[in-house]
Amino acid sequence: MIPRGVDLPPDYVIGPDDSLEIIFWRDKDMSALVSVRPDGRVTLPLLNDIQASGLTPEQLRTAVMTAATKFVEDPNVTVVVKAINSRKVFVTGMVAKAGPYPLMGPTTVMQVLALAGGIQEFADSKNILIMRNENGRPVAYRFNYKEVLKRKNLKQNIELKPGDTVVVP
Repeated sequence: MIPRGVDLPPDYVIGPDDSLEIIFWRDKDMSALVSVRPDGRVTLPLLNDIQASGLTPEQLRTAVMTAATKFVEDPNVTVVVKAINSRKVFVTGMVAKAGPYPLMGPTTVMQVLALAGGIQEFADSKNILIMRNENGRPVAYRFNYKEVLKRKNLKQNIELKPGDTVVVP
């Protein structure tokens, strides 16, 4: 039976709180279902802590295989992503349902506002902010909800990235 995971976005890298199954072929004792800790590491039997956050599943597979060669001759490892919990955007302010929303694929500002139940009646819909960290520096993008509804300046309806915060004043 082939282990089944979730469909991965093309730019997926492992992050904290993701759930992974690391399977050693013909060695059930070394296999484990793990959750990525806040420090970005996972703990595996015999191998102890291995950095997972920031790696693709294939890069983690290579790292696990390299670490396992101390204990197993020619290890055959599979990394299955069971749940993606690290890719979130946050919506706060004058929306029906503020909070974190999973980013399972390409999602625009308009789409996440719809997920949040829409903006409230007295929200300042002309001055919505998208806050993001780029290269370690905070940046803010302006989003005018009313312009987008009128099909004007559509390029401001940007695709969100993990960790973005949409603020509706």
